[in-house]
Amino acid sequence: VAMILLRTLHRDIAKYNDMAVEDSAEETGWKLVHGDVFRKPPHSKPLAVAVGSGIQLLVCAAVTLIFSAAGFLSPVHRGSILQGMLLLFTFAGILAGYVSARFYKMWKGEDWRKTTLLTAFLYPGTVFCIFFVLNLFIWGTQSSGAVPFTTMFALLVLWFGISVPLVFLGAFFGYKNKPVALPVRTNQIPRQIPEQPWYIGGVFSSLVGGVLPFGAVFTELFFIMSSIWQHQFYYL
Repeated sequence: VAMILLRTLHRDIAKYNDMAVEDSAEETGWKLVHGDVFRKPPHSKPLAVAVGSGIQLLVCAAVTLIFSAAGFLSPVHRGSILQGMLLLFTFAGILAGYVSARFYKMWKGEDWRKTTLLTAFLYPGTVFCIFFVLNLFIWGTQSSGAVPFTTMFALLVLWFGISVPLVFLGAFFGYKNKPVALPVRTNQIPRQIPEQPWYIGGVFSSLVGGVLPFGAVFTELFFIMSSIWQHQFYYL
């Protein structure tokens, strides 16, 4: 099925590239927006930063799972998985800078320095600030589970000494390469989007899309926890 869809998509793209602009007025469905798919979004810079950071997290998670399945990162050794994830996330900064630069250059962005800085500091900085504030509360309770100051300093050294330079290095190679060749032409005039009903709005769609998976997971977890803590039987 995937091969059939891919061949159909390639055939449609080739037809659109050979077709004059006025000949595509009778198209229907998803084919109406083929000339607006690759239009520069209004917030292209945050989108490029998010895509770059997402690639960094994806590579970190995928390599960690592969290494864990192969037995290199065993939960028997306490902290080995966490240390491996931190190192992988640090060295994957070069991929984050490269991908964000390629996306931003595809949309003909010019403020590449700010985009690279945001890629290096926005998401890692947000996570570190949350972690630091939570760790302050743990310090305040004098708990043994608090992260010591030397470990926090080591994290900062990894971030500023390795991850940030790698992000700038990846962005340098990303901006040096040629822009991504778009498969279809982008219309000069954006297509007008008709007014949508209230239930297609972003807020309502997000709420409905989140409530359904939460309800399914909550129901399953409720019965599983009941069987564990209340000694009740749970049937699949």
